[in-house]
Amino acid sequence: MAESDDLHNPWLVAVWPGMGNVALTAGTYLVEKLAARGLAELSARDLFDIEQVDIIEGVTAPTRMPRNLFFVWKDPAQKRDLLFFIGEAQPSSGGYAFCHRLLDFAIQRGVRRFFTFAAMANPQLTPTQVPRVLCVATEQKLLAEIQDFDVDILRDGQISGLNGVLLAAGAERGLEGICLMGELPYFAIGVPNPKASRAVLKVFSKMAEFKLDFRAISRQVKSMEKNLLELMEKMQQAKDSDQGFTIPEVAKQDEDKDEATEDRVVLDDRSQRLIESLFEKAGRDRSKAFELKQVLDRLDVFERYEDRFLDLFRKAD
Repeated sequence: MAESDDLHNPWLVAVWPGMGNVALTAGTYLVEKLAARGLAELSARDLFDIEQVDIIEGVTAPTRMPRNLFFVWKDPAQKRDLLFFIGEAQPSSGGYAFCHRLLDFAIQRGVRRFFTFAAMANPQLTPTQVPRVLCVATEQKLLAEIQDFDVDILRDGQISGLNGVLLAAGAERGLEGICLMGELPYFAIGVPNPKASRAVLKVFSKMAEFKLDFRAISRQVKSMEKNLLELMEKMQQAKDSDQGFTIPEVAKQDEDKDEATEDRVVLDDRSQRLIESLFEKAGRDRSKAFELKQVLDRLDVFERYEDRFLDLFRKAD
């Protein structure tokens, strides 16, 4: 980095895709609205795998590894510069090593405090309610500072993925780390949620002491609320319907079977394979969980798989 590019009291913001795309939406919005400039790309080919290839007219299409990009914003008021890390995907292995590699880059540029963003699913939250922002930190003293803002402290729990792992890596390096988590409705975990992203951005911009234009994301929020309310209505109508869904592949339980048997629906091989495939995909990418939930409801077996499904979201993303 050239001398003219030295950063003044910089903070790092690191985001990856996750539930509701809360973190990635917030991070990319900051980069776009602040007109942050591209700085560097973090090499991590050794930590990423190609899981599938696309075929076009019998020929394999070129594959591309996920990109890991750094951007920088120089504060015109010279209060605090910002270094942004945008990851297109989380590595399939070596996440802790990846986080240390990321922090090496940031520390060399003077970063002593970093932020991650994440999502927290709330079964009671509706699309029209104001989502809370929950937070955790690597040090007790940071919690006292955080409480001056409109946030709730996550007292107990877990944060899965690199949004949480980066906190552990940063604490090991003696850095100050904070994770801001935006709430989103549990039923819509697979749908992009700019409202949760906006809530996180409002807290972060206050902490970093800069003004941010929220008009564009607020328009997205208005559209999202309308769509989610329509989705809730359709889900409720399906729930209240006497007919429900008709699935030819599902065979009902024999009438002479013991009524005390827990499972009321017998799944054929095709349906079981579909469910297992969707669970596997949702384990890697929780945005796929919405499709999984629809299938389980349609097959009338959600109760059977409920504990396993909820395990995907008992942790903060």
